[in-house]
Amino acid sequence: MRFAIVGAGAVGLYFGGRLAAGGHEVTFLARGKTLAALRREGLELTSPKGDLHLADVRAEERPEAIGEVDAVLLAVKAWQVPEVAPSLRPLVGPNTTLLPLQNGVEAPDQLLKHFPGRVLGGLCKIISEATAPAVVRHLGAEPTIALGELDGAASPRVADLASALDGAGIVAETPDDIRKAMWKKFLFIAPVSGIGAITRVPLGVFRQMAETRQLVRRSMEEVVAVARALGIALSDHTLEATLAFLDGLPPAGTASMQRDLMAGRPSELESQTGAVVRLAAQAGVEVPVNDFLYRCLLPSERAARRES
Repeated sequence: MRFAIVGAGAVGLYFGGRLAAGGHEVTFLARGKTLAALRREGLELTSPKGDLHLADVRAEERPEAIGEVDAVLLAVKAWQVPEVAPSLRPLVGPNTTLLPLQNGVEAPDQLLKHFPGRVLGGLCKIISEATAPAVVRHLGAEPTIALGELDGAASPRVADLASALDGAGIVAETPDDIRKAMWKKFLFIAPVSGIGAITRVPLGVFRQMAETRQLVRRSMEEVVAVARALGIALSDHTLEATLAFLDGLPPAGTASMQRDLMAGRPSELESQTGAVVRLAAQAGVEVPVNDFLYRCLLPSERAARRES
């Protein structure tokens, strides 16, 4: 298959690298130092799943230089999706599939405004970091992509894309309800990101303290309430399983939103905690904990955007 990887960060480079090593025609849409490094030195991955160095990597700065592909894997930050979506048109033909991998639950609908009928729901699971331009270290978690039609229907394009991912050594999951799967991840990532960003400590600290652990639980309860109001049937068991998953993570872990805000970089605040607040308002649900987190973190986010 022909893939365009939009977003040459740790996530996009890892999955794109595995697909290229698996024999697929992969082109990275990149810029700046990453584009130069990909063209000059190729792509380097270090991983418990096996290290990889691809000396010959396709990388372009403009979608027009790539042309139509079979699948677009969108791995930019969630807040970048609305601004990048219109520029993707040269990549999209009558049989192209767009697969967003962002944290949050809004990316598919943002893409559908520009590409009706061409968008799947998706999410990824991986802990990785870019240690240098075009150099990625996979730190943990089984690299997984979940995908599905937004209406829950079975389709050949989902089966074909899942087969390509599996063949490249990437675990492909095709849940019956991809929107529910996205909300399950959102139930974890939004509260953990918000609490981590406001406390500025690793998750091993805030999950142990009674005061902050209660905030995590209350934040998750609010996300469940919003999901249910929007027709996503998250159960109480799902909340408890999410807390248990949090307890099983390495204590030094932090969320990318937390790291970005602490470093003064633009973050996914609007797509995570901000999304909880926005969607709650649409659904008529009170979310006082998430509203408090959002209001407290918003000044740092706006300052980072002014300076970027």
